[in-house]
Amino acid sequence: MQASEFSNNVIPVSELPSLTTVPSEPISPAYRRLNLWLTSGIFGGVAAILALVLIQPWFALLPPAPFIVSLCIGGVLFIGSWLFLYHFFADPLIRYSIREQDLVLFKGLLFKDVICQPILRIQHIDIQRGPFERMAGLATLKVYSAGGSLHTLAIPGLPADTAETIRQFVLNHSDLTQDEA
Repeated sequence: MQASEFSNNVIPVSELPSLTTVPSEPISPAYRRLNLWLTSGIFGGVAAILALVLIQPWFALLPPAPFIVSLCIGGVLFIGSWLFLYHFFADPLIRYSIREQDLVLFKGLLFKDVICQPILRIQHIDIQRGPFERMAGLATLKVYSAGGSLHTLAIPGLPADTAETIRQFVLNHSDLTQDEA
């Protein structure tokens, strides 16, 4: 039996594969609609409650109160509008790819993230569905790797059956590093 010779050759950066060429899948458009609906509903409701307080006759007797409530309404509308616009533009940019050896998640509007998780390093994979996600038929696939209690990556906005299919693929994935006899 001959020992293999160790090598550590330099690889030019120009010869490395690019992640921009990885074909990817978009998440469900229902995820964007759900986020826009929730953002509008929550922040619109808070602004409406503050506006109702502002128009009460007893509230006008307090000198600085109308100014403070008006300022709060403006802040709530500003934050709500900002979150609405963020989800409007950022949610369509979330994409994922399932490859033989890894899962890749592309996300981000202002700060682009590319997260690549080798399948063989996945310790736990979980499907989470909140009440609004269940109503929309969506799920979030959370992938955990060894060494941390937080998830490595979370793919939101997947149709529930797609999330289960990906989860099952990862669970059934055999160790590809074994030599076949």
